[in-house]
Amino acid sequence: MHSHSPSRKPVKFKRTVSTKKCMATVFWDRKGVLVVEVMPRGTTITSTLYSKTLQCLRRAIQNKRRGMLSLGIVLLHGNARPHTVVATTILLQSFGWEVFDHPPYTPDLPPSDFDLFAHMKRWLGGQTFATDNEVQNSVQNWLKTQAATFYDEGI
Repeated sequence: MHSHSPSRKPVKFKRTVSTKKCMATVFWDRKGVLVVEVMPRGTTITSTLYSKTLQCLRRAIQNKRRGMLSLGIVLLHGNARPHTVVATTILLQSFGWEVFDHPPYTPDLPPSDFDLFAHMKRWLGGQTFATDNEVQNSVQNWLKTQAATFYDEGI
């Protein structure tokens, strides 16, 4: 007969929101980054904030991708509430942009999660930054140093 040692309960790790995290919104296309907006700590993205970001994106497209607005824009974004509320929908319609929604509950990851952020997370791994400004500048520099092929292949 074998004696079994008393089984231990598995250790469960409690997930907490880190106060060390910064949140950023990144819009990019096959040629590179168009807009990076870093959110102040504790900020919730509302439809008003998202609409302001979309207006910033429109200006960036006008400045960085001359003529593209007249060719037509297809925006891929998720189905989070700020993306789908009436005010956002009306704004996007006024821009004349087509929205290619990411299907809800799909196992497929959008290009930002699958490609851009996966590479960024690997690059950030193990680094520490003293201030929010330091991490923001470092991430923006990393985004700028990626070759055009990096973004083209991510799309």
